[in-house]
Amino acid sequence: MGNALELRAVTKTYGPVKALGGVDLVVGEGETVAVLGPNGAGKSTLLSIALGLRAPASGTARVLGRAPLEALRAGRVGVLPQESGLLDDVRVGELVAAVAGMYPDPLTPELAMRAAGIEPIAARRVGQLSGGQRQRVRFALCVVGDPDLLVLDEPTVGLDVEGRRALWHEVRARTARGRTAVFATHYLTEADDYADRVVLLAGGEVVADGSVATVKSLVGGSEVRCVLGAADPAELEILPGVRQVSVEGRAVSLRTNDSDATLRALFARYDDVSDVRVESTDLESAFVSLTGGRG
Repeated sequence: MGNALELRAVTKTYGPVKALGGVDLVVGEGETVAVLGPNGAGKSTLLSIALGLRAPASGTARVLGRAPLEALRAGRVGVLPQESGLLDDVRVGELVAAVAGMYPDPLTPELAMRAAGIEPIAARRVGQLSGGQRQRVRFALCVVGDPDLLVLDEPTVGLDVEGRRALWHEVRARTARGRTAVFATHYLTEADDYADRVVLLAGGEVVADGSVATVKSLVGGSEVRCVLGAADPAELEILPGVRQVSVEGRAVSLRTNDSDATLRALFARYDDVSDVRVESTDLESAFVSLTGGRG
């Protein structure tokens, strides 16, 4: 298996703003990789450079062993952009068939529509569709060329639960056959559920790269959640094991390296502790901790 995507020391600036600062990223064929980060972290810029839509200020990008635009023109990349227009007066089936005709070895329009769950609306005009239906049409156009690499920017925006599940079922079916998917999303549960690997960006730099379990382990520890009648964050911060404190009204969250010691001290100090829960680190907690509020 080779590499589907290679970015080496890629930088990009917009005037005085650094969008990417020397990013290295290698995605192997068959991987499903989630690119995560707060707004302004550089996710969309990274994907645009990977597709050849923007040129890096420095560094190199290769897609399936080629320059990005060469791979795109050869029909080996399927793209689902965050925003894209569709022709309102065209029927869904006609649009999918027209796009299929632009590729050297496409899926049949029927297979692409089935993959996107839009067979029942094939005869409808695009202008009559809901936002979620339009997103499904975009996904059909993304896969109709039978590409080796899918690049998906916020792919499930506007989709209902059934639509999200159907999309990810198709993506995982493709990667199981050795194809590759790289996606950016704000839905961290999707990265947790479907990504083989997470690349976390903050301030235009990669701050974490590995499996979901690996990224979670970088934060480590666990979280003690409880309700207190009155909580002074300064007092909570000195409890044994506590590394981070969050207080919202009566709801308290304690990031701790030693939940047993933290709980013993918590009950010894406070008489009105209630609704106590101990949770392992989730991807959202790791995301917040590792990005540190940087954009």
